[in-house]
Amino acid sequence: MVPNEKKGDTSTEEKIKNAARLVFHQKGYAGTRTRDIAEQAGINLALLNYYFRSKQKLFDLIMLETMQDFIQSMKTVFNDKNTSLQSKVEAVASRYIDLLIKEPEIPLFIMSELRANPEGLLQKMKFQEVLMKSTFIRQYRIEVVKGEIAPQNLLHFIINVIGLTVFPFVASPILRSLGDLTKEQFNALMVERKAFIPKWVYAMMKVS
Repeated sequence: MVPNEKKGDTSTEEKIKNAARLVFHQKGYAGTRTRDIAEQAGINLALLNYYFRSKQKLFDLIMLETMQDFIQSMKTVFNDKNTSLQSKVEAVASRYIDLLIKEPEIPLFIMSELRANPEGLLQKMKFQEVLMKSTFIRQYRIEVVKGEIAPQNLLHFIINVIGLTVFPFVASPILRSLGDLTKEQFNALMVERKAFIPKWVYAMMKVS
C-alpha cells in the first residue's frame, strides 16, 4: 500500500486523469511517458502506477469516458423532435468537430479498440441504441418516403456524415503536410467544415 493514499481516493484518480488528458493532448499518445503524466499531476511515478498500471490502460479509460459522455450528449440531439433532419446533421458535424479538436487522440483510441474488440466497443458505446432507434433515423426514413432523399441503404448516409467529419482528423498529419498548416490552422480549417458538411451530405443524398 502506498503511504497516506487509499485505493478509492477519487481526487487522486481524477488528478491523474486530468493530467494525462493534458499531456496526451500536448504530446500525443506515442510521445507521452507515464513519468510526464506523474510530473504534470504533481505525484511520484510509483503512485501513478498504483492507480493505473500502464499508459495504455489510462489512455483507454480517459478516451472511453470521453466517448461515453459524448454519445450520451448526442442522444439528446438525435431525439429532439423540434429540429429538422438537416439541423441534426449540422449539430452532429459541429459537435464531432469540436470534440476531435479538443480530444485529438480519439481516432487512435477507436481504431485500436475496433481492432482489438469491436463488439466490446459497440456494447460500451451503445451506438445501436442511441442512433438506430432515434428520431433522427425516423426523420431520415420519412424524407425518403416523401422523395426528398434518394432511396438507398441507410448506411451510406451514416458513412457520409461520419466519414466527412472524422476522416480529416485521422489523416491530419498528411493534410497538414500537404497544406503546410500549423495545428491551429488545421483546426481552423476543420471549423470551416461545420458549415460545409451538411451541404455536402444533402447534395449526395438529393434525388436526381
